[in-house]
Amino acid sequence: MQTPSRRAFLRSAPALPFLASFPGLAGAITANTGAKPAPVPGTALRWLDGQAPARFEGCTLGVPWPRGTLRLPASKRLDFTLGASGPAMQSWPLAYWPDGSLKWTAHAIAGGATSGNYRLERGAPALGTVSVKENADGVLLSAAELAWVIPRSGGVLVRSATRAGRVTMQNLKLVALRQDGPQLETTGSVARRPFTSRITKLTVEQTGPVRAVVKLDGMHSDGARDWLPFSVRLYFYTGSGSVRIVHSFIYDGDPEKDFIAGLGVTAQVPMTDTTYDRHVRFSGEGVGVWGEAVRPVTGLRRDPGQAYREAQVAGQALPPLAGMAKPVQDGLQWVPEWGDFSLAQLSPDGFTLQKRLRAGRAWIDSNAGTRSKGLLYAGGASGGVALGLKDFWQRAPVQLDVRNAASPMAEVTAWMWAPSAPAMDVRSYRAEDGMDTHEKQIAGLNITYEDYEAGWDSALGVARTSELQLWVLGATPSHQDLSDMAEQVARPARLVLTPQRIHQCGVFGDWDPVDASTAARKLIEERLALQLDQYLRETEQHRWYGFWSYGDVMHSYDADRHMWRYDIGGYAWDNSELSTDLWLWYSYLRTGRADLFRYAEAMTRHTGEVDVYHLGPFKGFGTRHAVQHWSDSSKQPRVSNAAYRRIYYFLTADERVGDLMRELLDSDRDLHKVDISRKLKVAGARPDVFIGASFGTVWGSLISAWLAEWERTGDTRWRDKIVNGMQSIASLKLGWFAAGAPYDHRTGRFHGPGDKPSFSNLNGVFGVVEMNSELLTLVDVPEYRRTWLQYCRTYNAPKAEVVALLGSDPGGRGMQDTNSRMTAYAAYQLRDRALSLRAWREFFASDWLRPGDPRHTVRRIDGPAVLRALDEMSGISTNGSAQWGLAAIQHMALGSDTLDEAARAAGLLR
Repeated sequence: MQTPSRRAFLRSAPALPFLASFPGLAGAITANTGAKPAPVPGTALRWLDGQAPARFEGCTLGVPWPRGTLRLPASKRLDFTLGASGPAMQSWPLAYWPDGSLKWTAHAIAGGATSGNYRLERGAPALGTVSVKENADGVLLSAAELAWVIPRSGGVLVRSATRAGRVTMQNLKLVALRQDGPQLETTGSVARRPFTSRITKLTVEQTGPVRAVVKLDGMHSDGARDWLPFSVRLYFYTGSGSVRIVHSFIYDGDPEKDFIAGLGVTAQVPMTDTTYDRHVRFSGEGVGVWGEAVRPVTGLRRDPGQAYREAQVAGQALPPLAGMAKPVQDGLQWVPEWGDFSLAQLSPDGFTLQKRLRAGRAWIDSNAGTRSKGLLYAGGASGGVALGLKDFWQRAPVQLDVRNAASPMAEVTAWMWAPSAPAMDVRSYRAEDGMDTHEKQIAGLNITYEDYEAGWDSALGVARTSELQLWVLGATPSHQDLSDMAEQVARPARLVLTPQRIHQCGVFGDWDPVDASTAARKLIEERLALQLDQYLRETEQHRWYGFWSYGDVMHSYDADRHMWRYDIGGYAWDNSELSTDLWLWYSYLRTGRADLFRYAEAMTRHTGEVDVYHLGPFKGFGTRHAVQHWSDSSKQPRVSNAAYRRIYYFLTADERVGDLMRELLDSDRDLHKVDISRKLKVAGARPDVFIGASFGTVWGSLISAWLAEWERTGDTRWRDKIVNGMQSIASLKLGWFAAGAPYDHRTGRFHGPGDKPSFSNLNGVFGVVEMNSELLTLVDVPEYRRTWLQYCRTYNAPKAEVVALLGSDPGGRGMQDTNSRMTAYAAYQLRDRALSLRAWREFFASDWLRPGDPRHTVRRIDGPAVLRALDEMSGISTNGSAQWGLAAIQHMALGSDTLDEAARAAGLLR
């Protein structure tokens, strides 16, 4: 331990220069970049679900490269191949290392026939068939026998889709229904008004030859009012007969007056076959399919003959009617023609199927089931359209409709909000309840943990993204083909890398692939898997589903009720609190598990859209954990944090997530609008110039967007803004020990003496640990590295050491077990074995790994004590699970050489 003279020295040395003598500070490294990278001769690609899919519509993935191993040629063209017999592929740069070499490349892979294994290598790829031609009116896009016409303006997204010269689909557009009041409970009336898409901008983002992307921006309009701004991307792949539709909208209405009663995507389908050769299909439960003809010939009083019955069930044209039994021929005109069909999934546990002859006639019940995969088909023997909505039952209430199938022009609609359900209600769940002063609001916070303030609980500006798939087909698909298509809608086939291949490139900081090769590692790996499996189970058994909620998890558990605290203020929806997103993504990186990928993907789609504001007074900030995803008045960058989207972006090259990260680049200039200290009396505040900002929860959340933009574009102004912040933190008298300081968004710098020591257990739990781990390998700011390492070394240090260093112990050093990963980081960087052992002692102190700890126990609760039987984990907490998981991951990556010794000393191993 240092002598008191060290304390005196600190007080006279603003940048903690005594750290300059520590070893290992010439350049920080992460746990997966310790060795010089070797060239990567080839890259194995594997199917996320472990086997080749029955149907593949194409996909895009990101591939990392070790620093300095791959550079963009002067031609700016990247040539990669999947082998002589592999599918066509299109490649482009996604991100760069500071030396200009490629850090990530993106690869679009054609749809069609698949094999079990592929290998990505340098070389000329197979040629694709997608081509794009722009003109004054819009875009003409062709892919093999398909041709799409996309107008530049107007009300439709796609004017027509032609297959082999036949117009098979036309007038694809968006629809919305506005209701002027909430659902009626007793008497009264409400009115609904339809809105359709109005295109304001068309952007061709990619032109093929394997993948083309067209982005359409606009509003929903009824001619008198525009609202619900949208952004739709259309993805076209070689080898696919479909278009992938990524639909994003922002709620910009008045929650008290503007109720969404329906939100959908609709298209017209020319019906040229006779009505007995027209067919409607819906995906049912599991692999099941419901299929019927518009005019059925099965089940009649008179038998038309086996050949006719079999043809209709198969979706094929009936044989010539001359061979049909004459009584049936003569009587066909009296068989009803069913025009309208509807599958409504109004809850995650049930759907109903109905049909009717036409509008104005009664619906009749056809069937019902539990969970549909969300695909419909309408057309005839000569072709038609299939339209599907991903995460269908998970986002209930949803609906699939076919209208006018007996007429020359049918309509198909995928409703992202079902019009047969009660209208969407985004009003505040709270009444003011006399909370008209900050003092009363703080008192409320102290009992329910929710920071309520009238006007700050608005849904104005939140968003939601949905994914759809639309096929233009040359014939009615068989039941098996439609089932395979439904699986593609529900679980899109995706090629991915192995954890080992990603890890060897030194991306995303300190982590390593799953390794249970020692008893101590096995103990930790089993605990990590237990926690992850429990959360997958919790989503199902507590039904964390719904349009706005699917993808989120709850914050805290109420063991008395055997329920998560869905109705208790800040204990309800998690909203990324303590980096749940990062926990899931690092868990996927380590394991490669398909279920974790999809769980994390759903969370990314939710937290980046619903929990963050995209327009309005809170634009760029997210909402703290609450009963409604927007109901807490604390709006913070720690929730909108781009670190929670960045891993998904680089793994998938997803443009929408790229947009969301880019939205945040200048959000720091509006920090004064959401100043969390506004309810406290702060002397000398100058919100027009400076805003008090913590290094971890604020600045540490902002830098992830700047890092991503620097990586994606090479634009060094974002690097410089990060460096400005680092240098200014280091220049404060206490550096990171100041915890926060006045921040100037114009320069990205902190100001003030920074001479009052402070700790906050929250400063290290919103991604700054992960960001620093990466950034300190990318930028050379030794003075910042020194203060960060000293902070990491000291946070959990014995009190005497803290007092010797800072003059007093300021307190606030909570969550010492999970913040022990900072100790582990310092030990790794300083090559300090004793410090590494101390880090493990701190980590083990919480007893999470000890046999008999209640957090090991999962017990069955059933009978009248609960709504439905469930498996309950004692002591479960999302804060604890996420942070313990991240700490375990980082500890194993940084301190594996001391783990066994530390585990034996802690009595965890025999």
